[in-house]
Amino acid sequence: QVQLVESGGGLVQAGDSLRLACAVSGRTFSRYTMGWFRQAPGKEREFVAAITWSNSNTYYADSVKGRFTISRDYAKNTVYLQMNSLKPEDTAVYYCAADQISTSRLRKLNEYGYWGQGTQVTVSS
Repeated sequence: QVQLVESGGGLVQAGDSLRLACAVSGRTFSRYTMGWFRQAPGKEREFVAAITWSNSNTYYADSVKGRFTISRDYAKNTVYLQMNSLKPEDTAVYYCAADQISTSRLRKLNEYGYWGQGTQVTVSS
């Protein structure tokens, strides 16, 4: 069983930074692709970023590329999402997800079988 717990959300102003963390329990953390998704009010959940287990390659949505950085700490069983230059349109509930997924499918939320409870990020203008 894999459990994911997000933390680090909050209320910030445009241009500020936040770092989200996702603590993962389970013996096979190192074997999972880890993803971050977000869902704004009235919108569908969308892909934000992902990091593979095999070589820690990273992937980003165009809307966050150059501003967000995903990373993982194998010793701490934790994946991070560093968010810089935040914009009001980044306001959403951010979810951490995990599963054993091929590179070609890691942007698809239906491929992930394990999800955290979400953490709210609110960016004021």
